[in-house]
Amino acid sequence: MTTFFRTDADLHFPDSDGKPMADNTEQFRWIVLIKENLEILFADQPNVFVAGDLLWFPVKSRLISPVAPDTMVVFGRPKGRRGSYKQWQEDNIAPQVVYEILSPSNNADEMERKLEFYQTYGVEEYYQYDPDRYELKGWRRQGEQLLPIAQMDGWTSPLLGIRFAVGNHELVIYRPDGRQFLSPVELEQRAEQEHQRAEQAEQQLQDMQALLQQYRDRFGELDS
Repeated sequence: MTTFFRTDADLHFPDSDGKPMADNTEQFRWIVLIKENLEILFADQPNVFVAGDLLWFPVKSRLISPVAPDTMVVFGRPKGRRGSYKQWQEDNIAPQVVYEILSPSNNADEMERKLEFYQTYGVEEYYQYDPDRYELKGWRRQGEQLLPIAQMDGWTSPLLGIRFAVGNHELVIYRPDGRQFLSPVELEQRAEQEHQRAEQAEQQLQDMQALLQQYRDRFGELDS
């Protein structure tokens, strides 16, 4: 795993902005759900970096304040430990996809500034979800601008291949293979269910083999 060490020249670019990752449990749940499932989706691709709540410094200037997307995806950069994402240390590759999960403390001016930041510094796809209002918004780059995506229900991300559905007062995200994004607890439960099914199938196979052996012991080998 690659580790990006802090150097003396970077002391003016701190790894924390002093702000909490989330304001409430629902916001945190969605941040974890999206970030961890994207990690799983790209686990076997060493040059796709996924991070949550990581400060992104787009240029080496103290005049430009960094932003910490709730989740970012960077194609073309190795996985590894980072205190922050300093773009000049990353072959000048900007995160291509970012997510923001809203909380009651977010306001329109703040989110407008973030949209402008993402537009200025090269984000290709930007998704914003408000779990209190069940409202999903998206923007996709066209030329120099991030333009709104007219219909998010059923939208498939061109870069990630994931699909969004916003019915039944809940956002549901589907992987390219059709499987749903699940929480860590749901993933554990799903793995346990699959393990139990595998054990049941193995037991059924053993029972059939035992029954077949009983038949052979009584009647001899079956005719081919």
